[in-house]
Amino acid sequence: MGRASMFRHDGRRAALAFLIVSVLMTLVTPLRAQDRALTLVALGDSLTAGYGLPADAAFPVQLEAALKAKGHAVTVANAGVSGDTATGGLDRVAWSVPDGTDGVILELGANDMLRGTDPAVTEKALDGIIATLKARGIPVLLAGMRAAPNLGPDYGRRFDAIYPRLAERYGLVLYPFFLDGIAGDRSLNLPDGLHPTRAGVARVVAGILPSVETFLTRLRKGS
Repeated sequence: MGRASMFRHDGRRAALAFLIVSVLMTLVTPLRAQDRALTLVALGDSLTAGYGLPADAAFPVQLEAALKAKGHAVTVANAGVSGDTATGGLDRVAWSVPDGTDGVILELGANDMLRGTDPAVTEKALDGIIATLKARGIPVLLAGMRAAPNLGPDYGRRFDAIYPRLAERYGLVLYPFFLDGIAGDRSLNLPDGLHPTRAGVARVVAGILPSVETFLTRLRKGS
């Protein structure tokens, strides 16, 4: 074989090898992105922190276990602070949500409601948290809260409207009521009537799980 023919043959082999590698990379890279473990941060108050419960019974821990049981590669960090308000969450969002976080489950506002805080103040703080995270490229799942009936219908209408309005404004996945299915149920709450038991948290997790899975799908598509 002449030198020119040999060079042409080697060139064709090199081109073929390059083509095969390119095709494999287009197939493998998306799979790696899809299989990558995601890191979520649950940013909230005592309902997230696990007030009155062992550490392994807290919402982030039970949620992570439920997601892994369904085959999701994900970790859920607990950034809950008992007694925190939406304004308190805004003050600490920068250090509570570290760089590298893939998504945030935002659960704040219950303490604002219990204190009778002007809903406009709560909404402004929640908006600030969401906007701050958006600027950092971190998507949010918004967990809503509802006002207690004893605060009156006017307050209830104003407070309850916060979460759907923010979800629409920012295009967020919304879980309308974090305590759905357990609010007012003595068997699922601690003696204070405000905080869920281990079984109550499990009920919360079961309720929010489909919304979190929708959120994870969004995160996967964006990765």
